[in-house]
Amino acid sequence: MANLFINQAKQYAESRPCYPDQLFQFISSMTPSHDLAWDVGTGSGQAARSLAKIYKNVVATDTSPTQLENATKLPNIRYQHTPPIMSMAELEEKVAAESSVDLVTVAQALHWFDLPKFYEQVKWVLRKPNGVFAAWLYTLPEVNNAVDDLIRRFYNNPHRDPRRLLVDDKYSSVDFPFEAVERAGSTGPFEFVTERVMEYDEYMTYLTTTSVYQKAKDNGTELLTADMVEDFRRAWNGDGGSGQKVVKFPIYLKIGRVGK
Repeated sequence: MANLFINQAKQYAESRPCYPDQLFQFISSMTPSHDLAWDVGTGSGQAARSLAKIYKNVVATDTSPTQLENATKLPNIRYQHTPPIMSMAELEEKVAAESSVDLVTVAQALHWFDLPKFYEQVKWVLRKPNGVFAAWLYTLPEVNNAVDDLIRRFYNNPHRDPRRLLVDDKYSSVDFPFEAVERAGSTGPFEFVTERVMEYDEYMTYLTTTSVYQKAKDNGTELLTADMVEDFRRAWNGDGGSGQKVVKFPIYLKIGRVGK
């Protein structure tokens, strides 16, 4: 998955939405201590930066060194390049020791993972009992009816990876072998929203960083044809508003804890 974004790592870092403070306040309220968090598939570190405000130390890992180069550096974040598949020995060397992590997070990436193997490692590093695992995603951005209709057309094409179906159903059907945190009442998904003010060009740059666009491009297909770009431009400007739009990204969170 990381290879999809290597060539556009800088654009990816600049165009991704930030996550709301309420999301991290909710997640961190579920962990008894705030010593160490592991952000998996950190990309350019959007989630890691917010975690670093709450947890004493954050390990942020990704399989793409190019993505990590574009991450904001903070003194309590350790960015670590990891292979796509790690042994337990590598996990201990590169990430953390057994039962030492308060929180493991995955933002917009869980659907790409080998879940049985990954969950084994999550349960190994989390503190027992009550270490917390949290995974979230955002669904298609919302601008106005005309733009939103076009982005659905943009996504619904033969190059779309079937694993994105887990995103479509908001992780409701994803395998999630964790117990509900008592304060949460269930494992979710819980809904949040983040907003970003974007110009038309920024929005189109965001589209070029999506996995569906990158896969089509790798297969020799240009999804953003001249006609499609013009359709987006008309839809963006057609409501009589300014060039800037408030773009909403609905977020869905799954959260649970390990037992003894």
